[in-house]
Amino acid sequence: MLIASMNQVAFPNILVVMTQPDDKKQETVEKQSIVRISNQANQTIGYNFLAINELLPDLQFNGVQTLTKQEVTVLNEALVAAGFTGDLVADEAPHLVVGYVQESVAHPDSDHMHITQTQIAPDQTVQIVCGAANIAQGQKVIVATVGAVMPEGKVIWPGQLRGVQSDGMICAAREIGVVNAPAKGIMVLPDDWEVGREVTVEAVAALLK
Repeated sequence: MLIASMNQVAFPNILVVMTQPDDKKQETVEKQSIVRISNQANQTIGYNFLAINELLPDLQFNGVQTLTKQEVTVLNEALVAAGFTGDLVADEAPHLVVGYVQESVAHPDSDHMHITQTQIAPDQTVQIVCGAANIAQGQKVIVATVGAVMPEGKVIWPGQLRGVQSDGMICAAREIGVVNAPAKGIMVLPDDWEVGREVTVEAVAALLK
């Protein structure tokens, strides 16, 4: 997993890369304008590239952006040159996709949550805990997969809800940024939308017109 972001106003010329969730106790090591951030188990959770213009001079954006394989290769070469491990893996797959709820059962420790088995690609099914009242087996839904960054900045990591593993988020239209979408309930998509297809705000907004 690789999430890259920049804030040209507050932190010009710095690329922030996340590979794992934050840890309460972190350690940092800086070498050659690259800061490695690790957790208590000494696992890399991210890097700050403090002079990104020297590595990728054409990289200019604000917010979160998908890096190409070629750009990630350049970053890995810089990591190795600085004495770190070049362990970044490009992630060019879409993170808002059409999912199909194959199964939905009541959560054993909640009066409103459901545990779903949701297909997100022809060969991939994940378990997602959903708290929406209108979730049901057989629906096509919007899934924010692990690695997605929501409009308000929340990152979707693997986790647990009330003790049950959940690897993704089944979304309401408003949660992906559709203006004037209903405030409650997940968005149920048309049956002819293909599982794994990328979901865009524009396409969902058109359904609601």
